[in-house]
Parts: sequence; C-alpha cells; structure tokens
Amino acid sequence: MKKEANISVEWIESVIRGFIATSPHNTMQNEAGEPAWDSTLVGYASGIDQIWQQYKEYVGAFHWTPWEVFNQHRAEQTVSAEQLTVISWILPQRKSVRMTNRRSKKYPSEEWARIRIYGEEFNVALRRHVVRGLEQAGHAAIAPMLASNWTIVKSERFSYASSWSERHAAHAAGLGTFGLCDGLITAKGKAMRAGSVIAKISVEPTPRPYANHRAYCLFFADGTCGKCIDRCPVRAITEAGHDKEKCRQHLVRAKEYVKKTFKFEGYGCGLCQVGVPCEAGIPVKIAREALERGELPPPPPPLA
Repeated sequence: MKKEANISVEWIESVIRGFIATSPHNTMQNEAGEPAWDSTLVGYASGIDQIWQQYKEYVGAFHWTPWEVFNQHRAEQTVSAEQLTVISWILPQRKSVRMTNRRSKKYPSEEWARIRIYGEEFNVALRRHVVRGLEQAGHAAIAPMLASNWTIVKSERFSYASSWSERHAAHAAGLGTFGLCDGLITAKGKAMRAGSVIAKISVEPTPRPYANHRAYCLFFADGTCGKCIDRCPVRAITEAGHDKEKCRQHLVRAKEYVKKTFKFEGYGCGLCQVGVPCEAGIPVKIAREALERGELPPPPPPLA
C-alpha cells in the first residue's frame, strides 16, 4: 500500500461516478446493451457515530459496527473507531426500468430482474473498485458485504437480519429513511440499490436531515398512503409492517418465473418500490422541502 494521500469527498465521488460512466460491468446484459445505472447519491458516516451501537442493540449483537468488521479483516492496521469513515452510495433505478415494473402485477419485469442480478454484479464490482482505489491511495479499506463471514441471521424480532446492512449504512450516512415495506426512501426514491465501503480516512460526515428513521414515509408521517400494501402480490406488507418470510417465499417462486419466462437465472420482485409515491423521491412534503433548504432537525431519539 502506498503512502497515504489526502482524500477528499470530490475524489471519492469521482471514483464512484467514473466507474458508473465507464465500467463494462455496468450493463443489463440485454440485447440493447443498456446500462444498469446512470447516477448515484453518496454519503458519509463516522465510525464513532452512536448509531452503529444503536443498530447493534436494535438489530442484534451479530450486527457489526464499522470498527468490528474493519478490525476482523484488517488486523494488521491499528485503528480506532474515530479513524474510520463509512462511504455509502445509492444507485437509483433508471426511469425506464421503473416503468416496466410498474406494469407488473405478480412477478418482476425482465428489466427489473436483470437489474437485480446484473445490476448487483456491477455493485459488487463497484465495491471492489472503491476499495482498490483507496488502497492505491494509501488508505486501508474493506467492503463489509464482501467479507467472508458476512451472513444472514435468523432473527426472532425481524425474521431475517444480517451482519451488515447496506440500507442501514445509507441511513447512517444521511441518505434516507425507512418505509412501511422496509425499503429505504432516498432523495431519488425507494427504487434503488445501495453499497458501502469502510475506510481509514477522515471525511466530514453527512448530516442526517431527518428527525427519525421513518421520516420520509407518508404512512408514518401522517397515517396516509400505504400504497405499498396494495402493490405487494402476496400481502407480505400490512399496516403492521413487512413479513419477510412471505416475501422470501415469493422470491423463490419469482426465480422459477424468471427462468421460465425470460430464459436466464434471476429473480426479484420490487413491486412495492414502484407505482408508489416514494418511487422516485421523498413524498413527505415538509421533509422534502427541509432537505432542499438544507435544514437539519433536532437529534433523533434512539431507534424504536
């Protein structure tokens, strides 16, 4: 690893955007040769942010803090939590892909299923690219989702949880809040995928422009909407929340449908992410306008 070079937000975001613009991995692998992604949102969270410990208490002891996973896999580095920054990004679904899935009633459109597989393959490549770029600049880095011991855990409270969540990392980095269906609602909407890297760098954290972890969801903001309930083909979403086991079983059937109908190995659903007010933006007017003005709310209460 080279001697450490100064790292700026502009440099990090140029690495991410440059890869989106030029990488041959950015493809839906369809006949038209369309890209999987064409834009991004990027945010940053400190390794000593209290939210990581809140996640551990709220989700489970198995959920890593940035310091835990970094030191598991970069033991040769002597670092404290305050020396770490989590770089998080959002890859918003392109409008043409969203439109195809809006028309779906039970299973995903071919375009959506391709994004779920090939778009995520690009996201994996992007994680590696960001780690490699940081390492070449002299900064140790890891992608938690690519760690050999990352795992999905059976959770009594949540049915399924994992040792690192890209959506939770994005929430910590000021990029969005959770909706009724558990999706992350961002400034570019809920139809997206997310990624992250932890690095030994010092970058100013992105302020979280929301007072609680559900601030952008109309259902939690004022009791209206609930459109994702109607969009779910198996009623895995109700006013009580998201039934992950029903959702998982539907994805198994979707895999069979995609192979039979579109002739490739894929799966997905995402019906709750489109045809809803939060598809491509923040539907809560007061929250959206506050974000546009750059206003910050009081510190949020602990997760509950």
